[in-house]
Amino acid sequence: MPEQIGVDEKGATMRLGAHEIQLSPNTLASFLYGSERVFERHRHRYEVNPAYIQEITRAGGVFSGRSLDGRRMEIFELPDKYFYMTTQFHAEFKSRPARPSPPYYGLIKAALDKKLGKPALDLAPLIREQVD
Repeated sequence: MPEQIGVDEKGATMRLGAHEIQLSPNTLASFLYGSERVFERHRHRYEVNPAYIQEITRAGGVFSGRSLDGRRMEIFELPDKYFYMTTQFHAEFKSRPARPSPPYYGLIKAALDKKLGKPALDLAPLIREQVD
């Protein structure tokens, strides 16, 4: 991140704990979470370089989850893939065998659906439903 340029001592520079995330509507993340805002746990010091965000989105990538101030990219999707969603936070921290976190649930469901020959999740009907 720009605020870490020139920082040589990395001690105490990690982003820790639960942080609120704003989810973009009509995205895989918003569908899986069923919410506009979520809290997820972090334990990292690296972020998406803001200098590349516009280039990534022009190439078709979607940052579907952001920090409330919009500075930090939290969830990334490639909508043209069968299932492609990655998170900056640690979704496994809240996942349990009988209650998987939404990203893990989505991954396992997509893997089973693909194995069974089902089409990828189509968000278009949800988008149309919100417009009507």
